[in-house]
Amino acid sequence: MASWDVFRELDNLRREIDEAFRGVGFNRPFGPTFLSPTTGRRFPMVNFSEDEGNVYVQALIPGVDPKDVDLSVLRNTLTISGERKPFAEVKGIIHRTELGSGKFSRTLELPVDIDPNRITAQCRDGIMTVTMAKAEHAKPKKIEIKLS
Repeated sequence: MASWDVFRELDNLRREIDEAFRGVGFNRPFGPTFLSPTTGRRFPMVNFSEDEGNVYVQALIPGVDPKDVDLSVLRNTLTISGERKPFAEVKGIIHRTELGSGKFSRTLELPVDIDPNRITAQCRDGIMTVTMAKAEHAKPKKIEIKLS
C-alpha cells in the first residue's frame, strides 16, 4: 500500500511552480526558486542502496553532533531530522557566508518493507550510515523446481 508523503508532495508543487514561471521574465524576488531553502540542495545529501538483505542510507552531516540527529521509521519511510548548531560568530566584515545552521529534515521512501527491530546507525567523519534489514517477506526467495 502506498503512503502519502506530504514533504514529497510539497517539493513536487514547488518544482511545478518553478517550471511554470521559468523564462517568463520575472526577476524572482523570492530567490532562485519559489519557497526553496537558502541553498539549492537538500540537506542532508544521501546515498541510498540495497542488497538482498539490507537497505543502506549514507547521509552527509558534517558539523552535526550525532546527538542532535533523530532517525525514525514509519511504514516504508525513513526520516532524518536534526539541527546543526550555529558556528562561532565572525567579527569584522563578512564577505561570504555559506556554512548554514539550523534545523533540517529529510524523508526518504524505502523501496521495501524493513524490520524496524533490526536498524543500526553509526556516524564517522561526518557520514552517518544507517543499515536497515529487510523484512523477511520482502527478501527474495529461491524456489526449487522439481522434476516430474
